[in-house]
Amino acid sequence: PASINGAVGIKPTVGLVSRSGIIPISHTQDTAGPMTRTVTDAAILLEVLAGVDNEDSVTQESRGKNTKYTKFLDKDGLKGKRIGVEKKKYTNQFLNELQEKALDVLKKQGATIIELHYLDSINALANDEFEVLKYEFKSGVNAYLSQTNAKVKNLAEVIKFNKENEDATMPTFKQELLEQSEAKKDLNDPVYLKSLKNSHKGSQQIIDGVIKKYNLDAITGLTMGPACSIDVIYGDKWGDVSLTAPAAMSGYPHISVPCGKVYDLPVGLSFLSGAYREGEIISLAYAFEQATKHRVKPEFKKS
Repeated sequence: PASINGAVGIKPTVGLVSRSGIIPISHTQDTAGPMTRTVTDAAILLEVLAGVDNEDSVTQESRGKNTKYTKFLDKDGLKGKRIGVEKKKYTNQFLNELQEKALDVLKKQGATIIELHYLDSINALANDEFEVLKYEFKSGVNAYLSQTNAKVKNLAEVIKFNKENEDATMPTFKQELLEQSEAKKDLNDPVYLKSLKNSHKGSQQIIDGVIKKYNLDAITGLTMGPACSIDVIYGDKWGDVSLTAPAAMSGYPHISVPCGKVYDLPVGLSFLSGAYREGEIISLAYAFEQATKHRVKPEFKKS
């Protein structure tokens, strides 16, 4: 959302910010995070959001971790840093040109850019990730609804309600994903445990591995392509452009900062790194932001 709206967004390490009250999709991926106009605003807001919540056990892992993010707002934050970027190019020439311009900025600000191959390995985990999402969605939604005053108390009752009121609840899109999730067993199912190991731990191992191998401070690349029309048959138009998947699968921190426009639509540049390294990527994003000032005020286009 931040990337395609020309804003700054931080997806924190899962465990840094409480998920209490958030309707769950995946307990290994879900997290709240700030979306703001500037990196400064995002750092300030993340300081407020971060903290341990006894109602969300995973936040116990963040106890004692750094939560003072404004101290990382350094305009020279790119100087001397080693930043990795996927060597494989996008299919769209304008996206490639935009990324090259961004990389030139990083170099001029003192960073060393290291080309590497890692996204194919991450993308190969997509089927396992999808399995994890279906299992965790069923488990999470059932637990959530059971504690609310909603008339439906679990996913099965949601599906039943939708079928009984199909014209009102599903005039266009149906509920195949809900039904696929409901068909899954509980979180002790060996299929779930294997998929979780492959996608969650596997993506962490890939990211940690390239960071260690190349002695990187972070990984960068375009966050995703510009906004596009929904296509229920072929999917998103810019399917080969995404740095959201590695951070989501691994639960690692990710920041997107305005990078420019393609087809007169905003595109963000991402920085991601290992667990609880929010401060480091905030520093990189702030330095890039200050060197480029790419953010523009939204405007209404006359037809």
